[in-house]
Amino acid sequence: MTRSWIVGLAALVIVLAGIKLSADMLVPFLLSAFIAITCNPLVNWLARFKVPRALAVVLIIALIVLLGLMLTGLVGSSLNQFSANIPEYRARLLTQFSWVTDHLAQYNINLDRQQLQTILDPGAAMSMAANTLSSLGGLLTNFFLILLTVVFMLFEAKSLSEKVHMASGGAEHIYLALDRFFRSVNHYLAIKTLVSLCTGALIWLWLWVLGVDFPLLWGVLAFLLNYIPNIGSIIAAIPAVLLALLQLGLGHAGLTALGFLLVNTLMGNGVEPRLMGRGLGLSTLVVFLSLVFWGWLLGTVGMLLSVPLTMIIKIALESNPKSAHLAILLGGDLPAQEEAKEARS
Repeated sequence: MTRSWIVGLAALVIVLAGIKLSADMLVPFLLSAFIAITCNPLVNWLARFKVPRALAVVLIIALIVLLGLMLTGLVGSSLNQFSANIPEYRARLLTQFSWVTDHLAQYNINLDRQQLQTILDPGAAMSMAANTLSSLGGLLTNFFLILLTVVFMLFEAKSLSEKVHMASGGAEHIYLALDRFFRSVNHYLAIKTLVSLCTGALIWLWLWVLGVDFPLLWGVLAFLLNYIPNIGSIIAAIPAVLLALLQLGLGHAGLTALGFLLVNTLMGNGVEPRLMGRGLGLSTLVVFLSLVFWGWLLGTVGMLLSVPLTMIIKIALESNPKSAHLAILLGGDLPAQEEAKEARS
């Protein structure tokens, strides 16, 4: 028993090392797979209205290209405008620091203005957001490869379940596990996309009312980073709050932070759990650890896909009686797992 565990762990380490080394090749493929899984219900929906599958795939791909071009143009123009305004923001930062350090000096609290400026440099704050967006935008170098892969996957999706069923020798549990995975991922991505759209729209509206520069950019950033569990909303809020501090002052920065807090509390703790229900079957700790693990293994895209990738592992473990006990460790509370087991049976 001990020997088999050692061999298994050694094989796991080798596989993870291979995934890490081949991340540049795997990331576009994984992204293509999840885009295809997300788009396939739309293709099937169009097919119900007698739209040929080839035409439905072309329409979906055209929509993806249009949204990608719009997003790229928006982010690029906003980053260029922000770069042009950085000298002005730095001048305002020096003025505010002078006022703060002078008042603190009256209470014998001496702060180095240059050090504070380095820590709260608007260029550094924006570069954090820009690096996050550029890491996603770096996938545009494989844009046509991803699109072609999605197209072929959508054409193959209709017969994929039959092929898997035949390849597994008619094993019913593999067919059911695959079907459950597709339904779970579609459920998760559909609700997450809806919640992220509402989050981005509310953030954009709140910042537009406050008068913060580039509200649409911060709304798009909030929409994209909302796919990253736990920390995505925090990363999205930091550059917007710092920009509000430089542009409009401490009061508006506080209102900006309050807006992010209220929106993410409402959508993340109110609306999303109500819509999501118990469909994921993953504990909060496992979601956070999967975020760290897949982010280390595959980068930003791994963080975006951390929940679906962990769901694959959990469903695979549940499908094998020898590893079903490990799936329990990944699940949520025990009553919820019992209800889910009864529903599946």
